[in-house]
Amino acid sequence: MATIALFSTEDLSLPRPLQEAVEQGEVFTRGWVVELILDLLGYTADKDLCDLRLVEPACGGGAFLTVIAARISASCRAHQRPIADAAGAVRAFDLLGRNVEQSRTLVTETLQREGWGPEVAREVAAAWIKRGDYLLQSDTDHHADYVVGNPPYIRLEDVPEDRMAAYRRACSTMGGRADIYVGFYEVALRSLNPGGQLGFICADRWMRNQYGRRLRELVTKRFSMDLALVMHDVDAFDDQVSAYPAITLISNKPQGPAVAADTNRTFGAEQARAFVCWYLEGERSAVATASHQAARMPHWFPGEDSWPAASPARLAVLEDLTERFQLLENSETGTRVGIGIATGADKVFLTKDTGLVEADRLLPMAMVRDTTSGVIDWDGTHLVNPWTAGGDLVDLDAYPRLASYFEQHGEALRRRYVAVKQPQRWYKTIDKVDHRLTRRQKLLFPDMKLRIHPVLDEGGLYPHHNLYFIVSDVWDMRVLGGLLLSKVAEAFVEAYAVKMRGGTLRFQAQYLRKIRVPDPATISEGDQAALAAAFDKRDREAATEVALRVYGLTELPD
Repeated sequence: MATIALFSTEDLSLPRPLQEAVEQGEVFTRGWVVELILDLLGYTADKDLCDLRLVEPACGGGAFLTVIAARISASCRAHQRPIADAAGAVRAFDLLGRNVEQSRTLVTETLQREGWGPEVAREVAAAWIKRGDYLLQSDTDHHADYVVGNPPYIRLEDVPEDRMAAYRRACSTMGGRADIYVGFYEVALRSLNPGGQLGFICADRWMRNQYGRRLRELVTKRFSMDLALVMHDVDAFDDQVSAYPAITLISNKPQGPAVAADTNRTFGAEQARAFVCWYLEGERSAVATASHQAARMPHWFPGEDSWPAASPARLAVLEDLTERFQLLENSETGTRVGIGIATGADKVFLTKDTGLVEADRLLPMAMVRDTTSGVIDWDGTHLVNPWTAGGDLVDLDAYPRLASYFEQHGEALRRRYVAVKQPQRWYKTIDKVDHRLTRRQKLLFPDMKLRIHPVLDEGGLYPHHNLYFIVSDVWDMRVLGGLLLSKVAEAFVEAYAVKMRGGTLRFQAQYLRKIRVPDPATISEGDQAALAAAFDKRDREAATEVALRVYGLTELPD
């Protein structure tokens, strides 16, 4: 039988701020949700549960433990074992003494209702539930077959500094302004036996936010993401909270097939039982009902930058495209995604006055407003350019008008962070100018837009920092433009990007790099011509029709 570590119970007279944070972080789970998680994991009475070890990291008032106790009792009856044999089958922890006592009471009462004597029921409850800090393990050699629960939602900044430092030392994934539930995931995952399973209901922000990056990396490299069941609108807790919850199942094994699922407010106990049947049967590739929809995928999404958010059907399509096609940014095709120049002082470095400085110190600039119509409509903005073609700062003695202009604005330029760091280079822009980019054909993308909006610059303009660009050694840029104008390309960005108010998307480099594209050599001449024509006409529907054919899709699910 596997064993689980006993966690540190030292210094459990909690500082007041931490006790308040723990209490604020308590969100108690409804019984049917606990049943759902245990059913999905296969933690059922037909197994000899006495020989398996389940850990609950933060038991709270005992919502999980009462269901677990009933299942272990039924398992003991089925396998003709005394309940005393289950004394080592569960370890549950909580920081608050009142939660420990309440949980022990509920487990004792549950076991007595199941027909076990009061004394042995109390002994089992006492053996199961300990007062301790789950994140500060004393023995990492002990492991679990199952880790289940609803980790507390507490921002690290609400934890006293000494304990926060201990948490960071114990949990390498808790970087930045993380919530401590990230640490609960890490410790739980590292405790799993081979083939062991984690089943949490918890906020799903870690799947996309920066503070979840290290946790995503851990899962991607060492574990199998089996299920993400989004329950944002479901009444899953005893109290109304805005926690963006999802049930996640993760296994200690190589990545296998994965399920993406979503629910609405009508999803309850009856619908949960139907979902479990579909999930465990493992046959039908998708399900769509009035309360939930789900899709099976061969794998979960690779990488740790961010995991996508979309309907299960669309996620399945994106996963398929991820498997079959190459990334847009690709060394073989020389395709690169970048961002335009940041100056650190646009009021000084940008001008429409062509007589302001020496003519060869003015570089035509592409601005977001130049791209509005879908074709370049340049308004005459120039960069007052301090860089030589070789990438060095110009000698101001060689450019007296440029020197005079910069000196007029010397105070503002010298106050900038880049100038304070390098005072002798006080007139530099934050980014260097790559003069080769000016001459190249490039697709330009405004940072914020409701729809994907590639615009072709035939060469001659340098992009401003509110524009992202794509250049390529192989692609015909009008063909690529047509492909990127399509709803298929936009679906990648929409799944990964941060949405702004009103549904505006951010078309930043990290999201554009998520787009998958076919090898340009595999696109037929007819489809290339159709994509280029759709791009020239700004015909999004025509571009999408061709893109679906090129990607081998019949439709793009909502």
